[in-house]
Amino acid sequence: MARTDHDQRQGRDPAPPAQAQPTHTSGRGRIAAAIGVLGELLITAGLILALFVAYSLWWTNVLADREAKKQGDQVRKHWAAQGPGRLDTKDGIGFLHVPAMGDGEVLVRKGTSAKILNDGVAGYYTEPVKSAMPWAKSGNFALAAHRDGHGAKFHGIDKIHDGDPVVFETRDTWYVYKVYATLPETSKFNVDVLDAVPKESGRKKAGRYITLSTCTPVYTSLHRYVVWGELERTEKVDADRTPPEELR
Repeated sequence: MARTDHDQRQGRDPAPPAQAQPTHTSGRGRIAAAIGVLGELLITAGLILALFVAYSLWWTNVLADREAKKQGDQVRKHWAAQGPGRLDTKDGIGFLHVPAMGDGEVLVRKGTSAKILNDGVAGYYTEPVKSAMPWAKSGNFALAAHRDGHGAKFHGIDKIHDGDPVVFETRDTWYVYKVYATLPETSKFNVDVLDAVPKESGRKKAGRYITLSTCTPVYTSLHRYVVWGELERTEKVDADRTPPEELR
């Protein structure tokens, strides 16, 4: 810095400029900014996750229920056009009624792939075990449906107890089953529960059985929940499609 005349007259040099004092303020600011950005990212991720959950557990149910109703209405139109008579499996083989799970009906179609079940229907197994049909003289009518999302038609499977009725409706016949055993948890690889004679249910002789299976625990697909029933009787469908007493 240049000396002024005043400084020269006083015989001293001017004071040196003040040195900036070190501070941690800028470092703390950067940390705070980083934390703020991280917080915003976490909030955004949380919102995305919440939207995904809403989509998986609510919106897929809405879409699946719409599609299932559309398909079910089509099946009933076929039936109404021809009346009680020979079986028509063009769009589905019939409707499952399980009062313990609610008053709704569940359309049953061929196959248990995600493409089938995601439409909000139940499907009968074609692999790895081939399901028997209800009208067969013996065998196991083995069904699967989603427990959560995509219609969640078997969501209330844990409400079914021994002695409860399970009714399957075709175009010309009501098949009335009675639940006799449940298996709250088994491996998803356990296909023995689908056998023609489901020995894990306690039965050892050929009969006319029905098996309902779905994922468990709720909101997971770790294991399978299984319900078994046995045919008690059949009733012919009348012109008014009067349901059996178990559904009245």
